[in-house]
Amino acid sequence: MTNLSILIPARNEIFLAKTVENILENIQGNTEILVGLDGAWANPPVKNDPRVTIIYRNESIGQRAMTNDLCKIAKGKYVMKIDAHCAVDEGFDVKMVEAFKETGDNVTMIPALYNLHAFNWKCKKCGNEWYQSPTPTRCQLPGEAKGDNPNCDNTTDFEKVIYWRPRESRRSEAYRFDTTLHFQYHRDWQKKVNGDFVETMSAQGSCFMLTKEKYWELNICDEEFGSWGQQGVEVACKTWLSGGRLLTNRRTWYAHMFRTQGGDFGCPFPLSGNQVDKARKYSRELFLNNTWEGQIKPLSWLIEKFAPLPDWHKPENKDILDKVMKAGEEFYKKKGIVNREPQPTKGIIYYTDNQLNLKIAHRVQKNLKEIGLPIVSASLKPMPHFGKNIHVKLKRGYLTMFKQILAALEASTADIIFFCEHDVWYSPTHFDFIPPDKETFYYNINVWRVRVNDGHALKTKDCKQLSGLCGYRDALLTHFRERCELAEQKYNELVGKDGDETEFNRWIRYVGFEPMTHNRIRWKNQFKCESWESEQPNLDLKHGNNATGERWKKEQYRNQKWTEGWTESEKNIPGWGDIGYIINSMV
Repeated sequence: MTNLSILIPARNEIFLAKTVENILENIQGNTEILVGLDGAWANPPVKNDPRVTIIYRNESIGQRAMTNDLCKIAKGKYVMKIDAHCAVDEGFDVKMVEAFKETGDNVTMIPALYNLHAFNWKCKKCGNEWYQSPTPTRCQLPGEAKGDNPNCDNTTDFEKVIYWRPRESRRSEAYRFDTTLHFQYHRDWQKKVNGDFVETMSAQGSCFMLTKEKYWELNICDEEFGSWGQQGVEVACKTWLSGGRLLTNRRTWYAHMFRTQGGDFGCPFPLSGNQVDKARKYSRELFLNNTWEGQIKPLSWLIEKFAPLPDWHKPENKDILDKVMKAGEEFYKKKGIVNREPQPTKGIIYYTDNQLNLKIAHRVQKNLKEIGLPIVSASLKPMPHFGKNIHVKLKRGYLTMFKQILAALEASTADIIFFCEHDVWYSPTHFDFIPPDKETFYYNINVWRVRVNDGHALKTKDCKQLSGLCGYRDALLTHFRERCELAEQKYNELVGKDGDETEFNRWIRYVGFEPMTHNRIRWKNQFKCESWESEQPNLDLKHGNNATGERWKKEQYRNQKWTEGWTESEKNIPGWGDIGYIINSMV
């Protein structure tokens, strides 16, 4: 049974045969290749292979129409459209099909993208080679340097030297579109997302994969767009706005040859400015105005999901954004969703005693900034550079920590609060969580303790820590106001005039730091406690000066139930791989 059908629409593609050859060398599953020759035979021809089927149209019908014709005869459950000037990873087909078993089929998936170094030009007279370009009329400077070679007068005798390999310095995994629905790379988003699958706002268009059933359901290559243009935006908007997800699969890749230099190195499909304008106009009509019949969500939803965006959220584009948001509200009303409850907002509170090694503190702060959520920091020294900062002018201690947390909660305006500490490396997937109940405190128990000095890591089954707490702000405010009031009363009662905090600290440890994780005291305001696990674990960095003790052997625990699920590792942590690059930045 065929699992995957690869669709390659082609017209006058000089590298079509090389593309097919490369794909044949690297497929490892039950995969077929369907090639559409749109108005011209392949030159050089595609080699015969039982896994390759070729259809020919003696007159050009356009890239989208040809892709649709290929999909009509596809035998696979999944179809992948790919351009006729691409290279692929070994076993890419299996890696993509296997990924759908994890993500489900309501997904459009793309491999990570490299620029393809297809060939160099070589001067037969002097031997100079330079990076791929239109057919030369003069010998050029070597490498990627631009300009005529002053030391050679050759104007006619050149040859192509085929390289056909990815440019590993040019890797892309996330994309977006601007206020005109024009494709853009989204490198800031790419940097902050961890894990094997990257949610991406848009796509590049040269390669995408989904089920054959979903291909037709979404009309993913709508011929009303014209032959070419806006393919990535069409794929992205139709996937997201129909309730699906658009993902980049980091486990595999393809490499695409970009032809941006014009001349005989441009697009082989008939192309004009009017056609591109037509595609963009049709795209804006469908998606800016929410008129695509298959959508269940407006474009405003997608913009909110990936906010803040570099152009949509610029002050000078406020009128455009407001118009799209208004169109979104009108869409909901037409669907009968009049009293739509807005998505809860998320925010981070960060508390520190400012005594942590600055190398660790600054790396953790940088990591948190890259998450993109608003931050309120409460510190014992001024930190004007880190979110909205509250300088708490008190000495270090447990009561002070509770007051810092309360001050940060009061200053935050977010609905959902994530507690973040200065010595925890947080996974972006930690912040994907939305608490299902407003009266429950939730702890992320997918956490590994990591020794900074050598990278040794340890995980146990039930690890509820304050640093992994998430909940709704109103409930957290209620609890920490009560906690601070009770702790202050006990402090005045137990510390006394001599200033000895021993008994008070013992009482604090008895009460515990994690709200609602036990019943040692009866709080006036009762809340529930649950746990969850993020897709990728958080890393609790153990550096020798943590507020809580460090135990690395089972026998150090009086109650052995806290050793359940005991797992050790040396730097290699599931979901992260080798974390040496994180540790090395801190030591």
